[in-house]
Amino acid sequence: MNNTEILREISCAHETAWVNRDKVSFEKESKCLALNGEDIAEASARLQRFAPLIERLFPETADRHGVIESPLREISGTKEKLSEMGELPRGRLFLKCDSHLAIAGSVKARGGIYEVLKHTEDLAMAAGLISETDNYAVLADHRDFFSRYKIQVGSTGNLGMSIGIMSAALGYQAIVHMSADAKEWKKQLLREKGVIVKEYRDDYSRAVKEGRRLSDADEMSYFVDDEHSKDLFLGYSVAGERLKQQLDQQGITVDEKHLLFVYLPCGVGGAPGGITFGLKQIWGDHVHCFFVEPVQAPCMCISMASQKGDQVCVQDYGLTGKTDADGLAVGRASAFVYKMMKHVVSGIFTVQDDRLYQNMKLLKEADDIIIEPSSCAAFEGYTSMMKYKDTADYCRSVMESAEDAVHILWATGGSLMPQQIVEEYLAKG
Repeated sequence: MNNTEILREISCAHETAWVNRDKVSFEKESKCLALNGEDIAEASARLQRFAPLIERLFPETADRHGVIESPLREISGTKEKLSEMGELPRGRLFLKCDSHLAIAGSVKARGGIYEVLKHTEDLAMAAGLISETDNYAVLADHRDFFSRYKIQVGSTGNLGMSIGIMSAALGYQAIVHMSADAKEWKKQLLREKGVIVKEYRDDYSRAVKEGRRLSDADEMSYFVDDEHSKDLFLGYSVAGERLKQQLDQQGITVDEKHLLFVYLPCGVGGAPGGITFGLKQIWGDHVHCFFVEPVQAPCMCISMASQKGDQVCVQDYGLTGKTDADGLAVGRASAFVYKMMKHVVSGIFTVQDDRLYQNMKLLKEADDIIIEPSSCAAFEGYTSMMKYKDTADYCRSVMESAEDAVHILWATGGSLMPQQIVEEYLAKG
């Protein structure tokens, strides 16, 4: 289908798939992008400097010496169940369990925590509290210094969790502006951690706008801007080198004969965009990344298919922006991510909410893993690859000269869900 036909399907809230016909070789596109591999290396080094502090503040990270990373698990039971329902693309199936990242229990523990740490380093160095060669664990003794400052963010849930929990642990006044889509248990957890939660009846964009306005009016406040932040994006991008280490440990090669397909739930675009950027730095055109969005909030798909970036929103196409996948309930895509991904992402799928619960239940029964509904959007890219002509043609063309492939569903959150909530979701499945 062409872009006009895709947008027509989207406006009807139909499940659909868009293939990026403007995608070019990453080697060529990388020369035009605002960030590069050196920026990722700098972010990675900064996270390593902060590892002793993270280990001190969060003892649950001691087994990894303060490095926040998630397991990569092969889910052969899930693959077997899915194969009974329809044709699947060739290759093994894995789950990247960012649903189980320490501290925040979601992919936002990458970008969100990284940006808080970057800001913390800037403040601490300017005040003479540390130098790059110091043991950053000493910053835990400077809560009085950090308590003079505020960190604020607008969020549908998981980003607010990562920003709020890390900021409060360091001593900042943490304020999270949450949209109506945010789950009540996430708000309650933040309050228990000492975070101020401000609620809005409107959607994500309103929470961000108000949070930005209030922060800008306070010289002691720093706003984490999910729509425009390069630091968030770089925090996510470090996932590329981490994933390579895990694949190497499992003896898995990615090259022209052994391709990698990755399926990422998408809200405003920062996390999937940053991760895709990091993966592309490692494997270039041997990795193929697909985003997945709810049918009522496909802001990045609309952004790409219309080629209008952040100048359009889902409401312009008659959609509500409302979805049970709270982390994906975003009406307008990030302009920065649009520019970074418009010649890089392979395609985008959309999914109905009821399918999220079905996939959540299937994963629990087949491989005994719990992830939240938003995370389960990733399934749609994998299970629908061969269903749509455009994506099936894409898959067959890139696999034509390849011997095999690995497919990774990127689970973006879920481990902090209360048991009662888990049971309610499984019942819906």
